[in-house]
Amino acid sequence: MLPGWKRQCEGSVLVRSGGTVVLCVASVDEGVKDFLRGKSQGWVTAEYMMHPRAGTKRQSRDGFNGKPLGGRSHEIARLIGRALRSAVDLKALGERTITIDCDVLEADGGTRTASVTGAMVALSIALNDLRKRGLVTRPPLREMVAAVSAGVVGGEALLDLNYEEDSRAEMDLNLVSTASGAIVELQATAEDAPVPRERVDALVELAQSGVRRLLSAQREALVRAGVNLDVLRPPT
Repeated sequence: MLPGWKRQCEGSVLVRSGGTVVLCVASVDEGVKDFLRGKSQGWVTAEYMMHPRAGTKRQSRDGFNGKPLGGRSHEIARLIGRALRSAVDLKALGERTITIDCDVLEADGGTRTASVTGAMVALSIALNDLRKRGLVTRPPLREMVAAVSAGVVGGEALLDLNYEEDSRAEMDLNLVSTASGAIVELQATAEDAPVPRERVDALVELAQSGVRRLLSAQREALVRAGVNLDVLRPPT
């Protein structure tokens, strides 16, 4: 993870996971949507988009050349937003909105999980910027979150599947989890025959081990960005 990759924003990080590269950028705007106005709380949301040449062939951008806005992009953006809101005390933000833009520059599987993990870092940098400017006066961060994929390929449990592995998986799973091990979101699908419950539980445990490694990488990236997580979280 490379924090501070983009200068003209409140928080950014470039995330590389194998052949997948995602740029995550946090922007802070004063004010909230109408449904939150007057409630003395903020909002965290996300947008997700594939670069036209994220894969081996160029694809038209959503909304251009007659291509409709993609349902997949909306689904992933909503997943990222839900994950980030679970990590933040929205009351502590005041009436302001933080938007995380996740742009996939190169795709080789796991783009949504890499986006969640990187978005959490960009968001933390933005929260730290608000704290330093005196715009947030109490700890805004509940707990860090990260996400990873796992799957069963050829009868073997694998972590962080690439595209080729994912295309052959008998089961694939995406996990969003907190630093304490609480599950924010779990998506699991058997692609062929049903998978016994014990195999699913083992796959979740494997994914949790991956999340712990990602949380460590997040902390290292934030240290490089000059962010002290202890001041963003309430004392335990």
